[in-house]
Amino acid sequence: MQVIRGLHNLRIRHRGCVATIGNFDGVHLGHQSVFRHLKEKAAEFGLPATVVTFEPQPQEFFAPASAPARLTRLREKLQALKDAGIERVVLLEFNARLAALGADAFIRELLIEGLAVRYLFVGDDFRFGQGRGGDIGLLRQAGREHGFGVENMNTFAVGEARVSSTRIREALAAGDLEQAARNLGRPYRICGRVAHGHARGRSIGFPTANIDLHRKVSPLRGVFAVRVLGLGGRSLPAVANIGNRPTVRGDDRYLLEVHIFDFERQIYGEHVQVEFCQRIRDEMRFDSFEALRRQIERDAGVARAFFGLDAAGCRAS
Repeated sequence: MQVIRGLHNLRIRHRGCVATIGNFDGVHLGHQSVFRHLKEKAAEFGLPATVVTFEPQPQEFFAPASAPARLTRLREKLQALKDAGIERVVLLEFNARLAALGADAFIRELLIEGLAVRYLFVGDDFRFGQGRGGDIGLLRQAGREHGFGVENMNTFAVGEARVSSTRIREALAAGDLEQAARNLGRPYRICGRVAHGHARGRSIGFPTANIDLHRKVSPLRGVFAVRVLGLGGRSLPAVANIGNRPTVRGDDRYLLEVHIFDFERQIYGEHVQVEFCQRIRDEMRFDSFEALRRQIERDAGVARAFFGLDAAGCRAS
């Protein structure tokens, strides 16, 4: 998959494509439905299936303090787009210039002069350009004038409810991992690199792999039974805390701490995926590290039971 970063990096060879535009946070079942149509039309035209997306997401630019929690970091989103069979991604930096670009200029600079789009898929509620002044009607008018097709994608539903990134965030915040997975089309995972921590977990008998989330807020918070992937050919059962560790004063970063059961290998610098399986409890503040240790022991017991493990790490019969 080719990633083109910024309008200024578009070249003549990039002209001609079938495209869609959006945030695509989570790359959920609704997005995947759009991509299937995108790839079918791209094959029909013999042109690359192209996704145009933004970093940061527009809400993060306009209102960073109140922007919704990310389901996927950029790295995770790009991997999910690649897995979905997307051939090309145009990654636009959402900055003051892009925010001030009028809808007509957006069409001209990106769709006509930059990409020479032959066919475009958007949602019927898609808005673009300064003050969200552009809509699907303006795109269709431009399509008639410049020779590209525009198609709006119907809402994708699971049951009777529309699949959306907002709905998935709400399910994760409520600890409803099954509902989130039904809308994503896969279990919810967070990816990241294992970093050095303060070794406080090791000091109380529960060494953890510390994964910096690189985000101000997470859609998940609390203690979970999880599986860790990326450390060999099989997933590893574990218990994890995600949050800002209220018992540890002076550290308000969001962090994912994972205690892998019966595992002693050094894995600093390794890139892992953490798959969330069962919510155990909310994050809590404890008066002492001894109280925290006792609670982690109970949490680990719940997670072991979920995975069918006894205290020695064997599958219970």
